[in-house]
Amino acid sequence: MTRQTLLIDRLGAQGDGIAETPSGPVYVPFALPGETVEALVQKGRAQKVELQAAAPQRVKPVCRHFGECGGCAAQHLEAGAYSEWKRDKLVRVLAARGIAADVASLAACPPASRRRVMLSARRLGAGVVLGFNAAQSHRIVAIEDCPVAVPEIVAALDALRDLAKVVAATPKAFHMAVTATATGLDIAVEGSGRLGAKQRRAAVDCTLAKGFARLTVDGEVVVEARQPTVLFGDVPVILPPGGFLQATAGAEAAMAGLVETHLEGAGHVADLFAGSGTFALRLARRGRVYAVEGDAAALAALDRAARQWPALKPVTAEKRDLFHRPLTAKELAAFDGLVFDPPRAGAEAQCRQIAASGIPRVAAVSCNPGTLARDLAILCEGGYRVRVVVPIDQFLWSPHVEAVALLERTGRC
Repeated sequence: MTRQTLLIDRLGAQGDGIAETPSGPVYVPFALPGETVEALVQKGRAQKVELQAAAPQRVKPVCRHFGECGGCAAQHLEAGAYSEWKRDKLVRVLAARGIAADVASLAACPPASRRRVMLSARRLGAGVVLGFNAAQSHRIVAIEDCPVAVPEIVAALDALRDLAKVVAATPKAFHMAVTATATGLDIAVEGSGRLGAKQRRAAVDCTLAKGFARLTVDGEVVVEARQPTVLFGDVPVILPPGGFLQATAGAEAAMAGLVETHLEGAGHVADLFAGSGTFALRLARRGRVYAVEGDAAALAALDRAARQWPALKPVTAEKRDLFHRPLTAKELAAFDGLVFDPPRAGAEAQCRQIAASGIPRVAAVSCNPGTLARDLAILCEGGYRVRVVVPIDQFLWSPHVEAVALLERTGRC
């Protein structure tokens, strides 16, 4: 480990400042381009960083936990520079794949809007620590506030800490997914240990006393006071335990608006990796939808919501593993529009089939710029043109960026 004076050249993909040195790049946590720091350097990473000269883009973080909590990476970066940093992530990966596309400005995400958070917890003696992991660490940073989360979650932190203390049946760390729904907080705990009969009763009592909608432990519903419900457009959907939900309602609405506008006029749409119906239930207001999803619980929630909302056009739901059995080009011939929103791994196999199909308009939604660029390159090779890619800041102050790419079949890129 050596002590070095470093000049920060650029901001890395994960939010670290990067200094170029004769020994190679050094990654400096929470440093900004143009800044000078002194730090201890070991294996390309800086520790015990002392800021010598600050950049004009540096601003005061809004959270007291910033710098220790690993949830946010860029609260110290001025808003304009922050937006360009996130947009540039898409620009770079698309250019690396040779994709010529208009990349729009970043769609902003306001503070206090994240409706789903993943907390970490661990029993400590007679108490419990609840918060987020420190950056690149399993150490849990106890939090008293979070400017990213919706007020309903922040207001419930003490109550969540009490519940974590009740369900902790192991000295190991465990996770607590907390989702704010229209009917209250939905709590899904994973890895807290097997609940005994007495502990289960205590967990039920605590959940009801705190006013939570539902408690699930390792996939089993322990108690459900109210069915956790969200709206996809104007369609109410009962979320399955631990079910996927876009992190913010605003980002979801922005993505859905782009998809709906792009596929306007399509009479029969395929929604692949459909989840519980984020896009399918909105698109079904205008045309028939064929929704495909590999998770049975999510698909059941979608199907139930579609059947109970009479204003929708027919929605057909199919359980199918699109990674191993993608819809073929022949099957895709039935549709005149398509949207896909896969996990971070992307949809490589499915995109090869889409590329061989004749679907005139496609909307691609992704939380991973790298796999999105790969999938778009496959579609372009098959004759699609990317009209625009819209970056959406669903994960405020983190390194992550969501994106919607709109494509049409008009010839090769």
